[in-house]
Amino acid sequence: MGIWIIGVIVFGYLIGCLHGSTVAQWFSGVNLKETGVKNAGASNAMIVLGKRFGALVAIIDIGKGAFAILAVRVAAEQFGLPVEHLTAMLFLVGVAVVFGHNFPFYMNFNGGKGTATVIGVLFALDWRFGLVGLVLFILVALMTDILVYGVFMLYVTFLAGAIWMVGYWPIIIALVLFAMAVWKHRENIKRIRERTEPRVSAVFKKKKSST
Repeated sequence: MGIWIIGVIVFGYLIGCLHGSTVAQWFSGVNLKETGVKNAGASNAMIVLGKRFGALVAIIDIGKGAFAILAVRVAAEQFGLPVEHLTAMLFLVGVAVVFGHNFPFYMNFNGGKGTATVIGVLFALDWRFGLVGLVLFILVALMTDILVYGVFMLYVTFLAGAIWMVGYWPIIIALVLFAMAVWKHRENIKRIRERTEPRVSAVFKKKKSST
């Protein structure tokens, strides 16, 4: 099991380091870490570069989350990983790929915030949890007009999925992921308290006025 744990963590982390924002920079010449809200994620890509680049970054970051889960699932079947350990390994690679997205070594360990990647992980773990998480993310973000509230619903869904699974390791892993999300969004939480957090509606109004 030790080899599996190390292999899954390294694999997930390296996949997570493959950033959609890097691809967007290749095409646009814009470093998302230096403009907008200075975040290497799909939301900042949409704010700075528009919907097409936002969609490109989202697809890549969602895709790598799903790919990491599916790849470990296939490897587990091919190499005979005991079924009782499979769920824990899937959750572990899920956290590892999000960790790689958030803390890529070539960005001085300061990447994105993992939202799109968590969506991909959720769908690959169980499409039903993925669908619930995505719907809650959109509804809560729109109803509260604050994106971060919707983001946290994704992590609540991830934790609910872990509780639904067999064993305590998925729950521990999900709690670690949730704690990491809170830490990565600490500036957003501060701005919410100060009532200076950008509103979802403001982004759409800005895009509408610029067209």
